[in-house]
Amino acid sequence: MSPRHHLDPATLVSHAAGALSPAMAAVAATHLEACPHCRRQLAQAEHVGGALLQQQQPAVASAREAQLRGDILARLQQPLPAAAPEPAPAPLHRPAELLPRALHPYFGRTWKALRWRWVAPGVHLVRAAGSSGDTLVMLKIAPGKSIPLHSHHGSELTQILQGAYDDELGHFGPGDMADLDSDIEHRPITSPGVPCICVAALDGPLRFRGWLARKMQPMVGL
Repeated sequence: MSPRHHLDPATLVSHAAGALSPAMAAVAATHLEACPHCRRQLAQAEHVGGALLQQQQPAVASAREAQLRGDILARLQQPLPAAAPEPAPAPLHRPAELLPRALHPYFGRTWKALRWRWVAPGVHLVRAAGSSGDTLVMLKIAPGKSIPLHSHHGSELTQILQGAYDDELGHFGPGDMADLDSDIEHRPITSPGVPCICVAALDGPLRFRGWLARKMQPMVGL
């Protein structure tokens, strides 16, 4: 599994700073478990952030934090300097029945522990236990299912665990991350063959165009 869609640099910086909500951090950590590229980017953000903090003189905290965040983002956009090639990281072997480690506090350790709830034709959902604030859910969507066109009132992180879908942003398969904001409007269509299972964190409700989807939204709770 080699992810092609990654966490946005701004999300990585927030994760490195501990500024993500628990729900967002859980989905980000799930992606990091499967993605060597984002783990390297996170390590760079933590390294650059630590170095810049040492260079900062005492000042107004909010101004210093804003400048620091901008400096880290700017450096993450720059190509990494040439260095001796590192050995490829060892693959993270996880028994097939286990969920990613970051999800254990919210969904249990195994797939068998999940109690799927029907929310719409071809769509089942498990809401995280013990989560507060942002929404954290696991979704199982039948093959070939089209999700109604929608945008977002806030941010959304969605990590694909099994199966795949296509939307206006491309093809998303196992290990891929959809890091979306309120400017993105899309209509995911799951691939044929197997259900698409993903974990998603949202800090605001979805914004559907169609009246039927809007009418059903309170039942889904997204």
